[in-house]
Amino acid sequence: MNKKSLAFPYILWAGAFIVIPLCMVFYYGMTDKTGAFTLSNIITIATAEHAKALVLSIELSLASTAICFFLAYPLAMILTDMHVSTHSFVVLIFILPMWMNFLLRTLAWQTLLEKTGVINSILQLIHLPGLDIINTPGAIILGMVYNFLPFMVLPIYNALSKIDTNVINAARDLGANGMQTFFRIIFPLSLPGIISGITMVFIPALTTFVISTLLGGSKILLIGNVIEQEFTQTGNWHLGSGLSIVLMIFILINMVAEAVFDREGEGTRL
Repeated sequence: MNKKSLAFPYILWAGAFIVIPLCMVFYYGMTDKTGAFTLSNIITIATAEHAKALVLSIELSLASTAICFFLAYPLAMILTDMHVSTHSFVVLIFILPMWMNFLLRTLAWQTLLEKTGVINSILQLIHLPGLDIINTPGAIILGMVYNFLPFMVLPIYNALSKIDTNVINAARDLGANGMQTFFRIIFPLSLPGIISGITMVFIPALTTFVISTLLGGSKILLIGNVIEQEFTQTGNWHLGSGLSIVLMIFILINMVAEAVFDREGEGTRL
């Protein structure tokens, strides 16, 4: 059997669930209710309400991505120094939360953070002031970091584990101290994993609406919430698709950056 024929089921699946939906999004996004071509659905992103939601989404996504990076990089270095294999129990601990339903993980944080939740109940029990964090941007960032942190840890760890230790030892033998070795050897060689991690965290954080709905309540609307409401509440598929096309621009930018810095896929190949 020709090996190329084995890819036919995937091509069929991709066409049915990727290509066709994308074509529908572009069709609805670039037409009005009469079917006439228009760019008004895309230009609507410039209105005050939609622009505010987009800017807030970008700000929270960048903040959560930065926090994930600063948490993930030291952790990935620790795992690398421990010589943890990709099949070890330690790595399984980070992958295991990804197997749990995304909605359940977020609902768990809602239970923890609400005013009468577990955390405030414990604080009240030990006579400490409660936390008023639910329905705030901080709660949304916390939910993003918790849900997307494994997507930052694994690519960085994968890139670090592929660095030849002889290169690091050679740098130290030539007189480089710890900081010089890190910034001139380790960090540049781990860039493919960093770019992959940033892409895998920033894109879902930018497009999410579940986290902001559950942890932000109705007080905070991100661009994902606006798009979701256009499809499910107002029934304006044309406007929702037009706003989705705007988000695709950010996704394409991330994909181009990943293709430039990680041409061989070192950051995502275990």
